[in-house]
Amino acid sequence: MKATYHGHSVVKVEVNGKTILFDPFISGNGNTDLNADEVKADVILLTHGHNDHVGDTVDIAKRNDSLVVAPFELAEYLGNKGVNAHPMYIGGSHEFDFGKVKFTQAFHGSSYTEEDGTTVYTGMPTGILLTVGGKTIFHAGDTGLFSDMKMIGELNKIDLAFIPIGDNFTMGPDDALVAAKWLDAKQVVPIHYNTFDLINQDGKAFADKVSPGTGKALEVGESIEL
Repeated sequence: MKATYHGHSVVKVEVNGKTILFDPFISGNGNTDLNADEVKADVILLTHGHNDHVGDTVDIAKRNDSLVVAPFELAEYLGNKGVNAHPMYIGGSHEFDFGKVKFTQAFHGSSYTEEDGTTVYTGMPTGILLTVGGKTIFHAGDTGLFSDMKMIGELNKIDLAFIPIGDNFTMGPDDALVAAKWLDAKQVVPIHYNTFDLINQDGKAFADKVSPGTGKALEVGESIEL
């Protein structure tokens, strides 16, 4: 299994001949190496409805006939746009042919802004646990620090955790260090930083402070083998 970081909160997981894409914000993202018109994805997993996470989901999903797994209201919204969407919610899990998905809570907002400025409510924000090939990846989505992260870590043997560190809109590096400790993942990768001036952070400095040997700041396009 290979997990690749593509800037902001975009993560690609390749396993068993499937490509699984988290939060594909590509167009308008100056911190990615992907081309939205060329991206392949069998599955798209969405943590919440903000534009910088939904990103190019509709175009990618229609072009690839991708399955999109998202919180209920967001899945309904995308389904109305002709996307093959599977709705889920916090605390729920489902076994798909590519692996098991479970949604966790996150503390943030969730709405999608249309081109005409209309704001559409897209349900609760979430984190996502993906278990496939005997490994578990946790994508925390956008969130502040919350104590149930300790429970998430206790109930799941997390091999790789992607944690936001950008501050202002999510946890900053100091709170993310606490989250990393509570999640107790074998490897921790910072996300959601350096895309905009408001969330500029030093990912390597954060990774160096995580428990020895577990923190790693990936360059855009860099991968981890699990």
